[in-house]
Amino acid sequence: MTPTQPRAIAARALLTAKDLPCKLDLVAGESGLDRLITHARIQKAGLALVGHFDGIVPSRVQILGETELSFLSKMSEREREAACEAFLSLELSCLIVTAQSGPSASLVRASRALGCPLLASSAKSSTTINAIHAFLDDQLAPRTQIHGVFVDVHGIGLLLMGQSGIGKSECALELVQRGHRLVADDVVDCTVRPPGLVYGSATSLLENHLEVRGLGVLDVKDLFGVAAVRKRKRLEMVVRLVAQSEGEDWDRLGLDDEWYEVLGVKIPLRRIPVRPGKNTTIVVEVAARNELLRKAGVHSARVFHERLSRSLGMRPPDDEPRDER
Repeated sequence: MTPTQPRAIAARALLTAKDLPCKLDLVAGESGLDRLITHARIQKAGLALVGHFDGIVPSRVQILGETELSFLSKMSEREREAACEAFLSLELSCLIVTAQSGPSASLVRASRALGCPLLASSAKSSTTINAIHAFLDDQLAPRTQIHGVFVDVHGIGLLLMGQSGIGKSECALELVQRGHRLVADDVVDCTVRPPGLVYGSATSLLENHLEVRGLGVLDVKDLFGVAAVRKRKRLEMVVRLVAQSEGEDWDRLGLDDEWYEVLGVKIPLRRIPVRPGKNTTIVVEVAARNELLRKAGVHSARVFHERLSRSLGMRPPDDEPRDER
């Protein structure tokens, strides 16, 4: 697993974002567009206009709306110039104005003088805030990369892992032929979104592609159609394919829960032995079905264990672990 790195984006990313619902225009402060935004939450900075700077985080996007600009317009020109200069001298990553009248001349002058990016939004404050929150949540989410093949099986985001050459890609190819969907091969780009959900997607270079030994790199979308791939999926299960060796012990009942941790989030882990002649794809498919059953609150192995214990006149221990998912 590739270590996660602290996330930050430049203020200019707000201007170039293609999927941002509200339109942002640069008014002034172009020289500061490389300033970094490191927080996903916007800060309404009305109190800063009266000199109260406690709690202002310069690396958060600041926003001023109709109310704040109306208050600013009621100041004398000298007070307004001083308030704008003091606020923008905090080296803010970005300031967005959502008033229909646009930013005041004092804000524009201070922005040009101090190099603070000043943007104007075409939407009202609430719409702008929601849009930028969604954009920054995605851009600044904790991120890591995992080696494996990520597929959507019966609606379960399932990550196939295992040593090189064990058959992950071949298993994924057969799953696609059986009507399931490929998300990513080889490198899975994972992010965490609130409330602790892990999502996986392919890198832009490998999207829709699957490498199969003997065939090379295949474009799954072209071969099987658009319904055979998907761009992103929540990671809900990890299946590790393990070469089966003689005399190795396996959990025959499935009572023990194992977990694989991704960015601090525990994902259910299943180990499946692989040997020549075994239909691994069917086992993986059933593992996804069984996970759906567990999500519905039915743990087949534990139900069977309790029935077996009762038939033998035994009572299952009260402290027997329960899957609380």
